[in-house]
Amino acid sequence: MEDKNQNLENVTKKSAILGLGPFILGLTIAAIFGWHAFPELMTKELKQPVAFNHVVHIEQAGMTCEDCHYLRQDGTFSGVPTTAACAECHSSPITENQEEIRFIAEYVDKGVEIKDKWLVYQKQPDNVFFSHAAHNFETCTQCHDYLYETPQDLCNACHLDVASTTTPPVYKENRLSGYSKNTMMMPTCEACHANPEHYDGITRATNACAVCHK
Repeated sequence: MEDKNQNLENVTKKSAILGLGPFILGLTIAAIFGWHAFPELMTKELKQPVAFNHVVHIEQAGMTCEDCHYLRQDGTFSGVPTTAACAECHSSPITENQEEIRFIAEYVDKGVEIKDKWLVYQKQPDNVFFSHAAHNFETCTQCHDYLYETPQDLCNACHLDVASTTTPPVYKENRLSGYSKNTMMMPTCEACHANPEHYDGITRATNACAVCHK
């Protein structure tokens, strides 16, 4: 009887060991799918309406970021430039670049607003309020001059570094939410707003919900 119980115990242990392998394998596959494959399946890639070349405008035309992306007098941010603003230089082709020629034919000549077509990488949900005026270069560099030598450095803390690109980065959009994969999430905001050193002094930033959510 004792031998029979021992054999049964050995069979049970062996079955448990044999069953552990498929369990670990299944868990690994599920983890890989959940962390990597599934998020990619939920994302679709879109192209910008025009392959805008930032390098040409900065290095050859001598433009700065603030020429197109600036704060208005009321404190609001201009964001994406309008077709009319682009037409100040591109009312007719000044190069043989096919993207410029297409932009003039499809947008400038037809009066179509490029701002309405442009895919914003960092567009925030409607319940999120973000003020570019509050996060300005002059304020941030009073304490963080070692981090941000230029306004572009500050912009790149939250935005993709498009200033060094000859074509726009691929726009990745969540199929369910419709928001960009690059949309800034709360932990990024809280890295500053939850920092006790920001509660007093220059910024007076807090982590209260009503500061960012309206």
